Amino acid sequence: MLVVVGIVAILMGVSYPSISSSVDAVRLATAADSTAAFLNSALNRAEQRHQVLELTIAKRGNHLALRSADPTFLRQLDYPTGIRINEIMPTGLLTEEEARVFYLIPGGAAPRVGVQLVNTRGAKRTVRVDPITGAPEIVRE
Repeated sequence: MLVVVGIVAILMGVSYPSISSSVDAVRLATAADSTAAFLNSALNRAEQRHQVLELTIAKRGNHLALRSADPTFLRQLDYPTGIRINEIMPTGLLTEEEARVFYLIPGGAAPRVGVQLVNTRGAKRTVRVDPITGAPEIVRE
């Protein structure tokens, strides 16, 4: 029994880094997919409801927020533990920690917005809106 427990412990010790890395990669991919879906639904809502929407990306708060003139509409996307916003694009004159605000105008061009996400292992994914097609795309880095 002691030998079996020892073999299982060795196998767990050898496989843990691989499993942990896989979980972090899945968490990053899920966060990028959620961000793309959030941006896509925001762009669709602006067009369908003919409302100007305010998209706020807060690096310090590690979230995206969407609100309209309707006081009852507020959506927020919070990232899970281990995923953080690394960069908000386009980079501007604001400090690194300030929140960036973008306006989604119905009938107008989609804003050139992007969010770079990073996990605890340093892997990065960038989600950006193509201003020509208005569709979010995910770029692996």
